[in-house]
Formats: sequence, structure tokens, C-alpha cells
Amino acid sequence: MRVLVTGVSGFIGRHVARQLLDEGSEVSATVWGEALEIPGVHLHEADIRDREAVEAVVEAVRPEVVIHLAGLSHVGDSWSRPGDYFQVNVLGTENIVRAASAPGRAARVLVASSGEVYGLVPEDEQPIPEDRLPAPASPYALTKASAERLALALPGSTAVIVRSFNIIGPGQETRFALPSFAGQLAAIHRCEREPVIHVGNLSARRDFLHVMAAARAYTLLAREGEPGTVYNLASGRAVSIADALDTLVRASGVEATIEQDPARMRAVDQPLLAGDAARLRALGWCPDPGFERAIEDLWREALEAGSSP
Repeated sequence: MRVLVTGVSGFIGRHVARQLLDEGSEVSATVWGEALEIPGVHLHEADIRDREAVEAVVEAVRPEVVIHLAGLSHVGDSWSRPGDYFQVNVLGTENIVRAASAPGRAARVLVASSGEVYGLVPEDEQPIPEDRLPAPASPYALTKASAERLALALPGSTAVIVRSFNIIGPGQETRFALPSFAGQLAAIHRCEREPVIHVGNLSARRDFLHVMAAARAYTLLAREGEPGTVYNLASGRAVSIADALDTLVRASGVEATIEQDPARMRAVDQPLLAGDAARLRALGWCPDPGFERAIEDLWREALEAGSSP
């Protein structure tokens, strides 16, 4: 299978590229403004906001499938940079889908969306099914919901929508909650900081998924995803941030005080977000490795990093 991956330098992108290579696919990818080398991956420089650059890459690669992972993905950050999120997540997606859907190409496009598009959902209606209508509650979620609608509506589109819930694991930036906690614990372990962990809202419950399980889902949908269909990428199990932190602290063996940091609180934070991945499971996918393995991998990586976040 000939695949073009956008956002290959990101957290999920590197894992997806490696999974594709392991499965024998021919992998090309877009990068922008980075000195990057990924063994086995053919790299093409292109800003996804530049329609001509995107079209040139798609014409050169002639992919059978595009896995579109490039985008801005931090909910909190989106409140201060809504224009940037629109440019990258909406217009960038439009450029990708238009290029892939041009006459004579018709590549399937997997569009990476988010469970955040569902908005505030009552607890008795969760895990959230894939046929629930979006009700975005943040600028980030709004751009993802808009990108979905656009991708499905463009002429000639064979887009597949993948609504990912909370993906965690090695390689994730420390501005996200659990990698930040792991980094702080590692710094305490090395006696580089006081034994205090700064946190945001710990009561929120999230559906955490190991990045390797996510990578397997993307490669499965690259082969078998049905155009025009929405797939939830989720475990169906919700864990509070507080319980996730407790699991991480136990894995580390580090003793520390927990302090809430107002700067880490969000303007809107759903109390619960869990997804029903029925369509993915029907294709034979399962969320393995699981949450506990993801926590272990986060701690191991933080220890090896050797620097404070």
C-alpha cells in the first residue's frame, strides 16, 4: 500500500509511520520547517496551508491512502490562538482532501479528528456512540468538527473520519497533562526540583489509549476504513486524571505533594469523555496495549529524558 502521512514528526505520526513500515507499506510524509530523517520514509517539505505545495506532494507520491495527522491539538492553547487553529486544522484539511480527491487520484483520506467534537455529553449517554451529533465546546473542537464536515462534503471525497479520544504514550509533549506529570516526577527523582507536582483539574475523566493501539487503528482503517464513515478511536473506559496521576506516582515510587496551578486550568473542561469504538472493534481492532502499559512507558521515557519539563 502506498501511503502519504501528514504530521509525521508529531506524537502519533512517528508511531503510525513505523507501524505502516512494519506492515510492508511504502510510506511518504510531509514535513515543514524541520530537519528530520525517518528511516524508510520518503519526506517531502510542504506547509499544509499552502494548497499548491500540497498538490505538488500528492502528485509526486500518488498515494492510495493519505493519513492526515498534521494539525494543532491542544485544547487550552486553542482559546488564545483560534485563528491559527482555523488556518491549520480547517484550511489545511481542505487542501489535503482537495488534492487527494482531484480527478485521476481518488485517494482515501483518513482525517484525524477528536472526541472533543462531541462536547458536553451527559454521563448516562456515555461511552459516546459514533452516530452522536457534534456539539463542540472549544475553539479546537470547533475546528475539528468543521474540518470533518468539509472533508466529507468536498467533491470526489472518499474521506474517513477518525475521532480520537485521549492518546498517550512515549513521544508526547510535556505540555499535555500526563507527560507533564511524568516529567515533574522524574525531575523530583533526580533531585532537580522540590517534591511538588503542579496540576490542573484532576476531577475530569478521560478515555486514555496507548499510542501503539492508536497506530494500529490508523493502519487498519487505511486498509479497511469505509469512506464517508466516522470511527471513534477509544477504549470505552474512563479514568480520572487524579487516578491516572496516582497510577503514575505508584509506578515512579516518588513521594510528592500535589498542588493545583490556576494556569493549568481550562476555560471549558468536560467532566467526562469516553467513546464507544464499535465500528473499529467490528474490524477486529482492540485497545491493546492498554492504559497501564502507557503509564509505564511514559514514566520510563521521562526517566530516560534526563531533563525537567
